[in-house]
Amino acid sequence: MTGESGAPDLLITGIGELTTNVSTPDDVCGTIHDAAVLVRAGIVAWTGPTAEAPDAASAVPVVDVDGAAVTPGFVDSHTHLVFGGDRSAEFVARMAGRPYAAGGIRSTVAATRSATDAELRARLRALVAELRPQGTTTFEIKTGYGLTVADEERLARLAREVTEEVTFLGAHVVPEEFQDDPDAYVDLVAGPMLDAVASHCRWIDVFCERGAFTPAQADRVLAAGAARGLGIRVHGNQLGPGEGVRLAVARGAASVDHGTYLDDVDIAALAGSDTVLTLLPGVEFSTRQPYPDARALWDAGVTIALASDCNPGSSFTSSMPLMIALAVREMGLTPDEAVWAATAGGAAALRREDVGVLRPGARADLVVLRAPTRAYLAYRPGVPLIEGVLIGGRGVAGSALSAVRRS
Repeated sequence: MTGESGAPDLLITGIGELTTNVSTPDDVCGTIHDAAVLVRAGIVAWTGPTAEAPDAASAVPVVDVDGAAVTPGFVDSHTHLVFGGDRSAEFVARMAGRPYAAGGIRSTVAATRSATDAELRARLRALVAELRPQGTTTFEIKTGYGLTVADEERLARLAREVTEEVTFLGAHVVPEEFQDDPDAYVDLVAGPMLDAVASHCRWIDVFCERGAFTPAQADRVLAAGAARGLGIRVHGNQLGPGEGVRLAVARGAASVDHGTYLDDVDIAALAGSDTVLTLLPGVEFSTRQPYPDARALWDAGVTIALASDCNPGSSFTSSMPLMIALAVREMGLTPDEAVWAATAGGAAALRREDVGVLRPGARADLVVLRAPTRAYLAYRPGVPLIEGVLIGGRGVAGSALSAVRRS
């Protein structure tokens, strides 16, 4: 039986531990044991104990996952997947003691400008093919490695081919040709460049950091994007204390990302707002910066998301399971909190209610683990644990859901 979306209707049974993210005071993951999920037309129609499945479920195909844990698909709300070149030499130098700095981005800008559309598209699609089997079902992509009107437009256009969550990051760094007049570059970003990319994008972002853009420059860029109807995101407080978090909260940003260096005022501002703090532990892993204290942030009432920041310089990984493991082992979150942050937290950072959860009305994006509990995502880091991935009711990876895979 096939629903109106073209996705097959099905009943997934034998779920040992179902993470719904319909949270309660005692269970942030909204766990149901011995569970089932009914999918119709690519949408979750019902969740609950298998023994209570609705009578209508008897008319659809059944997939028994034999006691496996099932979670919502991971929502990676911060990536830079469209780029050219390689920065492995920079990584080697960093491991030898050279500190990370924003200026390394310019080497990727040069490589990206020289790459053809076909080369960029091939790299992008290879990375998407890499992240899907690791359980990522929704992902954002930023521009920011072109920094000319034409190059930023093509990066946004290419990104839009694979995701609706495209972010304009023309204000990534000031390119070499504008080093003597950064304000002129801000004028370009907030004017002709924004005009060229806006139709491809849902969001605007800015790197408010030393070596990148001042708070005043960043605010000009965000104001221009908001005037064009784009949602706001901010890179902030990555390389040291700064005003990025407070700017994001003041502007009503959906998220502020990195947050490596926060003071009590920053934490209070976040806790009193609906701005999500997106933590990127792959960056700390790759740059040897200190990990943020996610335990203290969570306890303070800050809404936390986890994302990969997949990029060639500071975090060249697309693995959300790795982000979960690092958040548990290095940042103080429990496995349940880390899984929530990688799913529902990422959805909150994108202001989405249809993903990151498994409840009636949500998109049927889910991950079947080769494990009895979600804790294995941190307990067995590096081991391939994804048995199957469903996106909008279609099996896209793994063997557990191969019966509902469609070409």
